[in-house]
Amino acid sequence: MEQRNQSRVSQFILLGLSEVGELQPLLFWLFFSMYLITFSGNLLIILAIVMDSHLHTPMYFFLSNLSFVDICFTSTTVPKMLLNIQTQSKVITYEGCLSQMYFFMLFGGLDNFLLTVMAYDRFVAICHPLYYMVIMNPKFCGILLLACWLLSVMDSLLHDLMVFQLSFCTQLEIPHFFCELKQMIQLACSDTFLNNLAIYLASGLLGVLPLIGILFSYSRIVASILKISSSGGQYKAFSTCGSHLSVVSLFYGTGFGVYLSSTALTSAIASVMYTVVTPMLNPFIYSLKNKDIKQSLKKLFKT
Repeated sequence: MEQRNQSRVSQFILLGLSEVGELQPLLFWLFFSMYLITFSGNLLIILAIVMDSHLHTPMYFFLSNLSFVDICFTSTTVPKMLLNIQTQSKVITYEGCLSQMYFFMLFGGLDNFLLTVMAYDRFVAICHPLYYMVIMNPKFCGILLLACWLLSVMDSLLHDLMVFQLSFCTQLEIPHFFCELKQMIQLACSDTFLNNLAIYLASGLLGVLPLIGILFSYSRIVASILKISSSGGQYKAFSTCGSHLSVVSLFYGTGFGVYLSSTALTSAIASVMYTVVTPMLNPFIYSLKNKDIKQSLKKLFKT
């Protein structure tokens, strides 16, 4: 019973990226600027797609959802970090920590699944162009989006409930700027075997399998593009997929960096790339390489 009572701690301490007082104003304005860019950039992508009827296609439907998820993904961590710096407080409540962890995993999972669905969309468009609108019909796109949400909700809820059952002792300092799952488990003084097992299984089923699906889709896409006789056709097909492939590389590259990091410092740096920098760069990657998005943005600013 004593160990069970210890599990209901009232708060945790987020140590952040640096404890040096002189760096706090710099960190605040740096992350505040990146958050504003992320929010406004992804919001512009959403507005451009919603306002332009020519962009009401499966590819842009999923892109607008990805932009919405990126806004939410960054909003789960950065505002709390900025508040802590501004108030010179590192405290986060037990309930707030669990909530932050849940939504972080939810939107991170959605990012993962949406990128997989977008890779499948490009595979159908390039490898089966005559059947594209038949396969990627509105009903099927809605089902794919619903599946992404359901899988993400179930995965994040499972991990959150398992952490809720853990007992925490006296060491409640999290060497991070948000409540990250692995860091939370390391603070527990009860048995975490099932938690670690769930992480490995989820990483394999919901992390590696989607990546394999993306790689398979792009292997087929590249093979189909190479069969196109005209160089202009090849360039158009490559440019269509180039933006998505850049985002995939950035997302998975920084994501793996978090889980392969051996120290808290390298893990925190990789997490910044994963949670802040990647969502900030996504709108630029898609808008710079996409003529339709650029034209739609021009129309949006003229209205």
